[in-house]
Amino acid sequence: MSTEYKITIGLEIHAELKTKSKMWCGCANDPYNAAPNTLICPVCMAEPGTLPVANLEAIRKVVQVGLALGADIADFTEFDRKNYFYPDIPKGYQISQYKFPIVSGGNLSGVDITRVHLEEDTAKSLHDQGPFTLVDFNRAGVPLMELVTEACIHSAEQAGRFGRELQMILRALDASDANMEMGQMRVEVNFSVSKDPNKLGTKVEIKNLNSFKTVEKCIEYEYKRHTELLDSGRGAEIVQETRGWDENKQVTFSQRMKENSHDYRYFPDPDLPKLYLHSMFDLEQMKKDLPELPNQKRSRLAAIGIKSETIEVLLSETEISAYFDKVSHNQKTDFVVLAANYLTSDILGLLRKEATYKLPSIENYVTLVEMALSGELSSRAVKDMLPILLENDIDPRTYAEQNNLIQKNDVDALGAIVNSVIAANPTQWAEYVAGNDKLLMFFVGQSMKESKGSGNPGLFQDIIASKK
Repeated sequence: MSTEYKITIGLEIHAELKTKSKMWCGCANDPYNAAPNTLICPVCMAEPGTLPVANLEAIRKVVQVGLALGADIADFTEFDRKNYFYPDIPKGYQISQYKFPIVSGGNLSGVDITRVHLEEDTAKSLHDQGPFTLVDFNRAGVPLMELVTEACIHSAEQAGRFGRELQMILRALDASDANMEMGQMRVEVNFSVSKDPNKLGTKVEIKNLNSFKTVEKCIEYEYKRHTELLDSGRGAEIVQETRGWDENKQVTFSQRMKENSHDYRYFPDPDLPKLYLHSMFDLEQMKKDLPELPNQKRSRLAAIGIKSETIEVLLSETEISAYFDKVSHNQKTDFVVLAANYLTSDILGLLRKEATYKLPSIENYVTLVEMALSGELSSRAVKDMLPILLENDIDPRTYAEQNNLIQKNDVDALGAIVNSVIAANPTQWAEYVAGNDKLLMFFVGQSMKESKGSGNPGLFQDIIASKK
């Protein structure tokens, strides 16, 4: 991207919260695992005479997010009605927050947060069933957190990094599964470019982006679109509007003119009470009870020598991360490092390749790593055993003994194997003794072959070198 223009980006990120019930009623919060329109009630459907009751757990989760971001938690907060008329909003308004959000301020990955507030999700509209629209109200009323950043992001890469870090925090707090493919986390980009670093250009909003790669692609596309219009003298064609992303064409497209806050006619919801959060929650205790956050975990694992690429996989893969925490609990550093390496490379690759594979029991995986560390299993034997372990969750020691995989570490027995290999290869041995050190690995390989893979290659190497 050219440095002639300054990019300014603000993000609005919605995340469905992980609660048992919806925001205003007792319906199950499980919209992705139920038949359409089965998780609904008179409150969801805004039938006359129904009244909402706020979900305290959803409020608590937003407070947790605020504490994790180092933000200010409001004492006074209230819910507002945001008025608009779409088929996916049965009341004709969305219960949201406007003047008094739960969370203000905070910072993540160098990006300042404006606010985090709580609202309800809309129903899901389906347009691919025929020449009509179907609406599934299972999602209507699901608690939805919205985070708004300051307009302080200046690249696609920075925007993607911020989104990924927030996703990790939501998962670490168990506030949201934040699965973007399922729509549990959605990103909106407010974007502008300007030659004058002290002025903002005309802002456009790109809505409902469902992956961080898409976020980055749409920013790059909008930069190209804006700068080409500005350079051609057609800058007036950039209008404040809402745009969408066409995944097939890899372009944005115009949807509608951008609304302003007054278009929604916000006003406090008369059916919901005012809330005083400092009396409702023990904020100091909640802060102490926060789990280890991604940046804290990143620092801890880096300090014991785990590679940064491995750490990022552990942070981003929820199931692997939780499993790793259990496996590594109270273990020594060398165990933790090796367990992390096998998990993020070999095991994760196998799980992605074969749908029937599952993570083994903690006990069996600990045994496998311990056997690898002690030298009882060669790295080759471990890699050969992993598919079997993921398929059948076998006891590694029993399997290794039954299949003659226990690595031999008897120096005298291995020395005898080396002697027989030397005797069988006198020409190569003479060259090795004369200084051709490359032949060392030839003799290690031949010794491993002679031992049928059960010899310790490190010990073979030491024995061969000692006989030179």
